[in-house]
Amino acid sequence: MADLTSAAPKLPPGLLRVMLGTTLVVLSYSLLNPVLAVRLQTAGASSTAIGLFAMLPFISVAALVPLVPQLFARVGVGQAYRAGLLLELISCLGYLLTDDYRIWCGLGLMAGMGAAAAWNATEALIAHNVPPSHRGRLTGLYQALLGAGMALGPMLPGLLRIGPIEANAIAAGGLALGLLITLTPAVTQLKAMHDDHEPMSLLSAWRFRPGLAWAAVVGGVFEVGLGSITTAYGSQIGMNLAAATSIAGALGMGSFVFQYPTGWLADHLPARRLFALGAGALVLSALAFVQASTWPTLIWVCAAAWGGIGGALYTLSMIRVAHDFADTSALAGTSAMIAGYTAGGALGPLVSGWVFDHFGVGGQGSWLAVLALSLLLMQTRKTPEAPPRATS
Repeated sequence: MADLTSAAPKLPPGLLRVMLGTTLVVLSYSLLNPVLAVRLQTAGASSTAIGLFAMLPFISVAALVPLVPQLFARVGVGQAYRAGLLLELISCLGYLLTDDYRIWCGLGLMAGMGAAAAWNATEALIAHNVPPSHRGRLTGLYQALLGAGMALGPMLPGLLRIGPIEANAIAAGGLALGLLITLTPAVTQLKAMHDDHEPMSLLSAWRFRPGLAWAAVVGGVFEVGLGSITTAYGSQIGMNLAAATSIAGALGMGSFVFQYPTGWLADHLPARRLFALGAGALVLSALAFVQASTWPTLIWVCAAAWGGIGGALYTLSMIRVAHDFADTSALAGTSAMIAGYTAGGALGPLVSGWVFDHFGVGGQGSWLAVLALSLLLMQTRKTPEAPPRATS
């Protein structure tokens, strides 16, 4: 990391606060989501129902992403970011007040609304404000912080020896702290695009870089779309709360370990080669998961690979967005990647829950292998060199 710290670029005031605030959000929800999955499983909910609940926040994010540029233009990126964190905090507190599944679904949708604003704001601010010479390393470092949060959160019930309600309360405290540290004028002064650039539409961004968008979809499935349902599977086969949630912790640990090396490699190697290597490794890990019923240790091994490589695919997509959309709109590019990633995050638990209910571990490994193979094949497609004209 010496090459990063020896010549660290000057970043605008407020950006580090936003990055830290988002890290606390990820830590809090990484603690909360597997705990909620276990609460649902012990209450008798099916894998499909748990998968549906885990999908809802991502549905909200994907649906609201096209509206984010208008929101940023109306209230400002900083204010939209804070409003997003507030919605996520209210949702988290709601889980403490009721066990009603229908209300939980509504709270999940609310959390997704908040994430749509906060997530888009953070990624666009990083892509817009970090200099090209350090994009890979700084983006990788930031994603490593998120990976650390994803790894630590699910481990807290075991480390602190707390139950689901206490875990929920700690998650709410983390969200409140994240909101508190961003209540400074420097955050509201941040910008996410050049004033003299015409905005590009989300559809144009997808058409410009379909390979990046699909990599984001696959990354979303593997990094965040499998944690809840795999945790529920662990509970189903007899693991206690600490052991089951540690599966999601393995996902986060993999993400933490892979992110900075991915950013460094992105500054030195062709992105297409890195995407292909990641997709190939995911195919192998998915096929290995088929044997998890006879060798349960594979659950943690595969989870670590899914979190690490899935997160790396998303990080690579965001790094390429900062380069490929520099002359148009980083906001459009990051929004397109987030839409793809959240679509994957929504698809992962829903399909996985249905597959687990009908085909077991073998079916889960098989559909994930096919998905990863599709990304590998996508890397053979040519992409346009010049960006399209901006459209509304």
